[in-house]
Amino acid sequence: MSEYMEDQKYRDEEDLPEKLDSFKNKYAEFDLNDQGEIDMMGMKRMMEKLGVPKTHLEMKKMISEVTEGISDSINYRDFVKMMLGKRSAVLKLVMIFEDKANGASCKPDGPPPKRDIASLP
Repeated sequence: MSEYMEDQKYRDEEDLPEKLDSFKNKYAEFDLNDQGEIDMMGMKRMMEKLGVPKTHLEMKKMISEVTEGISDSINYRDFVKMMLGKRSAVLKLVMIFEDKANGASCKPDGPPPKRDIASLP
């Protein structure tokens, strides 16, 4: 964590310690095999939990975008770099959107309300 605190690139970042804590928790949640990396299965679970399931190909592209094509899994350093970076990686946008939604589901609970024939277009 201190490597980011001392890095000139991130010194203007507001609430950096809090953000790094949040990133660490989110990252750990999806590091399914405790290898210190988010692999394809972790990415799949993350996208499903965020309510935006992706195809295998889309997830592969997202991982490649974050790791710059070097790896097929995301390590913590790549994750933090993506979240703090200026580039708008798809995964970053999804994570930010999830934070803004604050876990509140956009879908109403239960079955859709019944409509009568007269209300149909």
